[in-house]
Amino acid sequence: ESRRKDRRKSMGKQKKTRKFAVAKKIISKNDSRLKDNQKKAEEAEKKKAEEEKPKHVEQTPSALWFKYNTALGPPYHVLIDTNFINFSIKNKLEMCRSMMDCLYAKATPCVTDCVMAELEKLGSKYRVALRLAKDPRFIRLPCTHSGTYADDCIFNRACQHRCYIVATCDKDLRRRVRKVPGVPIMYISGRKYTIERMPEALGAPRT
Repeated sequence: ESRRKDRRKSMGKQKKTRKFAVAKKIISKNDSRLKDNQKKAEEAEKKKAEEEKPKHVEQTPSALWFKYNTALGPPYHVLIDTNFINFSIKNKLEMCRSMMDCLYAKATPCVTDCVMAELEKLGSKYRVALRLAKDPRFIRLPCTHSGTYADDCIFNRACQHRCYIVATCDKDLRRRVRKVPGVPIMYISGRKYTIERMPEALGAPRT
């Protein structure tokens, strides 16, 4: 009986093997369950989707022959901004006549709605400039955009149509327009109008 009891005890007990060097499980830094890794994965997917999107390439106007703009020709249409009108008054320059002296051809100043709005906002101090901008010889161009920031409007018109000469004394706007091929820039220098980036074949003086 004692032998049977010993056998039963030996049958019931299972030998437990001792485990060595068992460490607790820790989530790795690169685990996909972490929020930072999920954000990184989303950003990577967005970048991949943007790269796969078809890129918009601006079509060059058919009027351009390299840097030569064939759409430009007399009578010229000159886009004028607010400070060009103010500096013309300060330098006592009659706009249409001075433009003819510069270009050796007929030139028509064009005023946008946002330029008129800027002059109206400036108040009574610039009432002479506002009266000059309302000259019946000037062409009034309607604006469809929101806001009254004239620089963006003039720059966008010059990019779209490429049939205008941009007249401005603003250095920032001139720097922006210089990046657009085929658009001449008119400004005031030495109490007279000067033009740059104009083809010599059209009779423009050298600057």
